[in-house]
Amino acid sequence: MTQLDRIADLGAAIAACRICRDHPARVDNPLPHEPRPVATLSSTARLLIAGQAPGLRVHESGLPFDDASGNRLRDWMGVSREEFYDASRLAIVPMGFCFPGYDAKGSDLPPRKECAPAWRTRVMAAMPQIDTILVIGQYAAAWHLGARRKKTTTETVRNWRDYFFVNDGPRILPLPHPSWRNSGWLKSNGWFEEEILPVLRQHVDSLIRGTKFA
Repeated sequence: MTQLDRIADLGAAIAACRICRDHPARVDNPLPHEPRPVATLSSTARLLIAGQAPGLRVHESGLPFDDASGNRLRDWMGVSREEFYDASRLAIVPMGFCFPGYDAKGSDLPPRKECAPAWRTRVMAAMPQIDTILVIGQYAAAWHLGARRKKTTTETVRNWRDYFFVNDGPRILPLPHPSWRNSGWLKSNGWFEEEILPVLRQHVDSLIRGTKFA
């Protein structure tokens, strides 16, 4: 079986997954709606976006980051919508594949606890060609960085060099979530745009367009 076949089989299995509805981690907390797993696997992409979980709009469209957060993320990366959704160049695999619903305040709930233990290791093993992982938010950072993660997302992002300039495994570039809710954080942390975005855009350019990364 080729890697392309393995990716296709794994993608089909993920699309059919109903674990959070049928076998929830807590019996009193099943997914409150029909699951619609959203993930983009690739046998050729060198860049992986590791997000948190789809929001309602993504749940409805089936396209990852098909919302205002996605627009901001694409701007950060310096890519077009067409490039972003080209699975030959970019893989998108959130920590939770399904929209988890809202909390009492109307905010998205965290990624479902069933998803990553069931799928994450298999997904990463199926894509050994990945060169760089954009780790978005605390849940993705917790899985991909483990004990290397700092106490806060701000500290983790500020110390990006500790994860990006490595010789063991894929590079990791931690990012804050591009949600509008983080607009205040972005204004208060101007170093993110000044220091990290130029590196992010140049590196993304090298991975999906083949330019040389300095």
